[in-house]
Amino acid sequence: MRIRRTVTTLLVALAALIAATAAPSTVTQAATGAPYCGITWGSADKTAGALSSAPLIDVRTGRHDCHDRVVFEFDGPVTGYSVGYGETYTEGEGLPLSPYTAGDALLRVSLRAPAYDDEHLATVPYRTGEHVANVLRYQTLRDVVFGGSFEGYSTFAVGVRARLPFRVFVLAGPGNHSRIVLDVAHQWQE
Repeated sequence: MRIRRTVTTLLVALAALIAATAAPSTVTQAATGAPYCGITWGSADKTAGALSSAPLIDVRTGRHDCHDRVVFEFDGPVTGYSVGYGETYTEGEGLPLSPYTAGDALLRVSLRAPAYDDEHLATVPYRTGEHVANVLRYQTLRDVVFGGSFEGYSTFAVGVRARLPFRVFVLAGPGNHSRIVLDVAHQWQE
C-alpha cells in the first residue's frame, strides 16, 4: 500500500512538472508573432543538384522589401549548391574566410560549378579573398567574399548581420544561362 501511494505521488508530481514545462512553451509560441513577410524558410542547411561544367560568369546583389539577394550566374545549366551557416574555407587551400568577411553570421556557399573555363582561365574578375559586391545600405547583407574555385567547385563567404532565414533556388535563363539565387530575410518575425 505504501509503495502504491509513493508511485501515485510521483506520478502526480511528474504530471505537474510536465504541465508546468509545457505551459511556457505554449505562451512563448503565441508571443513569437507571425513570420516576417510570410517567410517560412528557416536557417537549416540547403543542398541540391549535381556538379556541372558550366562556368560562373557573374555575381550580383539586390535589395528587396523583405530580403537581400545574391545571384550567381552561369554560362550554361547549373543546379548544384550547398549553403549553410558556418565557417567558410578557401577552395584548395582550406584557409578560413571569417577573419576577412564582414557580418555577425557567415553563410558558406559552395556552388557545384567552376569559376574557370575548359582551359582553366578565370571566368570572373576576382581572386580568392576578394570582396565581390558593394553591399552598403543593405539591411541584411554585410559582405560577399570569393573563396576560390577548385576541382569544379566555387566557394563564397556571404556575411550577414545575424543568423536569419534564407532560401536558395535555381532559375533558368536568360538564354542558355542559369542562376542560383540566395535570399536572406531581414528578420525572423513581425
